[in-house]
Amino acid sequence: MTNEVTVPLLPCASIDDIEAFYRVLGFRTTYIQRKPYACIGLQREDLNLQFFEIAGFDPEQSYGSCIVLTSDIAELHRAFAAGMRAAYGKVLVSGMPRMTRPRARKNADGIGGFSVIDPGGNWIRVFQNTATAPTPAPAPAGRLAKVLANAVVLADSKGDAGQAVRILDSALARPQADDDPVTHVEVLVYRAELAMALDDRETATAMLARVEHITLTEDETGRAAPTFEIAADLAAALR
Repeated sequence: MTNEVTVPLLPCASIDDIEAFYRVLGFRTTYIQRKPYACIGLQREDLNLQFFEIAGFDPEQSYGSCIVLTSDIAELHRAFAAGMRAAYGKVLVSGMPRMTRPRARKNADGIGGFSVIDPGGNWIRVFQNTATAPTPAPAPAGRLAKVLANAVVLADSKGDAGQAVRILDSALARPQADDDPVTHVEVLVYRAELAMALDDRETATAMLARVEHITLTEDETGRAAPTFEIAADLAAALR
């Protein structure tokens, strides 16, 4: 048979908190009940999610997760980010809920992805649909690029920001003359983003300050433009 639809059913501590957050992302409520148990259905275009409430549930201990395939991860991320800015005045990059940035995933053959971590602690993992995907990003070349790719897998895929921080800090502590300055900026900004996720505002501020001391050519500044936009969002979140 064809045309079947699968809808994830994920746990949460409060369907009210879930509903409020997903409305920020552009979802509408398609179903809600309070008894005999609390649950809610949400929809944004063809994306459907459902949640059920558990008394005493700890989102920090959640293993809830699902994968979303989309034809344009950048556009979906922009829409979610715009909703967050309108509701919260910033893109949420720390605490819970929060959202990561679209990045090529080494463990997904270079296909890009980002994650939304919702108030229930569920990881909504958004990936470029391989049927409509552009050419995957090439394998990272250079010391810092490889370190960054490994850190993205650990933090954005596995959720182990602590281990990602350790390998980034190790690389940053041993600079080399042939390090690509644009990748150096990317590593510092990603390190700042992870510091925010770990509620370490002091380190995040220090990493963004280090970015300002990297000398770039005009061409390198153009290549680093998307990363500077991320840095600006992080700086706004720190204020």
